[in-house]
Amino acid sequence: MISVIEARDTILAQVSLLGTERVDLFSALDRVLSEDVYATRNQPPWDNSAMDGFAVRAADTLSASQSQPVIFKIIEDLPAGYRAKNKVEAGQAIHIMTGAPVPEGADTILRSEITERLDHRHIQLSQPMAPGTDLRKVGEDILDGALLLPVGTLIRPAEIGLLASTNRSVISVYRKPRVAILSTGDEIVDVDDEMEDGKIVDSNGYALSALVMDTGAEVVRLGICPDTQEALEQKLREGLSFDVIITSGGVSVGEYDFVKLALDALGTTMEFWKVAMTPGRPLAFGMIQDTLAFGLPGNPVASMVTFELFTRPALLKMQGYSNLYRRTVRAILLEDINKVLGRKQFIRMQLQQRGDAIYASRTGAQGSGILRSMSLADGLAITHEDQIHLKAGDEIEVMLLGGFSDLANNRNC
Repeated sequence: MISVIEARDTILAQVSLLGTERVDLFSALDRVLSEDVYATRNQPPWDNSAMDGFAVRAADTLSASQSQPVIFKIIEDLPAGYRAKNKVEAGQAIHIMTGAPVPEGADTILRSEITERLDHRHIQLSQPMAPGTDLRKVGEDILDGALLLPVGTLIRPAEIGLLASTNRSVISVYRKPRVAILSTGDEIVDVDDEMEDGKIVDSNGYALSALVMDTGAEVVRLGICPDTQEALEQKLREGLSFDVIITSGGVSVGEYDFVKLALDALGTTMEFWKVAMTPGRPLAFGMIQDTLAFGLPGNPVASMVTFELFTRPALLKMQGYSNLYRRTVRAILLEDINKVLGRKQFIRMQLQQRGDAIYASRTGAQGSGILRSMSLADGLAITHEDQIHLKAGDEIEVMLLGGFSDLANNRNC
């Protein structure tokens, strides 16, 4: 058997970035930039007011005090989006709104709340002000020509706003992988099919499709393939138009496990491994012509766990992501756990936040066919090959499955 790390690193070494495409800003969220983006102008493009208030000359405020306030005459009202018609002279003020360009002659803004209105055309000030108060200077956010966002930047809502502020409505990003999902097995039926004795619903096809979509990739389900080599070869050929094909089931050593034979018949370069892990020991990986192929186990938990460890990082790397792995946290065990020596075991855990500490307990029975245990899990405890017994109170590493916070225990929120 090979280790989890060896299998993962072997897979990622064969994964390359996909091509690029140009998309509009509304389609760019959670995509990765494939071009450097440079600023085409200063931001802000001119000095502007950071507050609603009055644009004045700071020199005119120096003598202001509680006993001798300074009086200003309001010569104009200036809303945002317009330039002042007048220059500010000694003793004058222009009523200005947030974001409006600072009028010529003014070098500071008096917030409305620090002034007192005498009438509709006069205010008074009882404190001196420094030049530049409550002004946003030209280029203080972005300088014209500066590198705004480098290749490899993940586009979040903040980056969408930043790109829009520099008049970029279309941007180049790495392409999403197109992923085909194929479930195998005579015992498998779709969710709306009539249930016959001995049949089970294709939960893998739906769970894996959801996991693929969670990476940002596009998914197409190829359906369910019966346990014959000929049917598998036909379905696998359908998958050759995709970037990635994922099969579930048929990668073990049973009499009806035909995935290996079908792949060999297609002239595929594939690796078939027994990985030193639980759940999910059998795993296939390689290329069918130009299509990356993953053969995952048929048991639903094993299928999902092997996807998380091996397929998810590969799909993220293809899209240009630099952070390929789920976040991990340290948690304190609430119970004793025994495990198999020689295998890295991934134990489904519920997490509880108590003050600054996180506590972990198993979701129940850990069989690889118990799908509800994944629904209950906030994360997977990562135990090492040389461990046999973990005690309550031990600190463990837990790979989060997404969404855990201090609200995670309220599953009805």
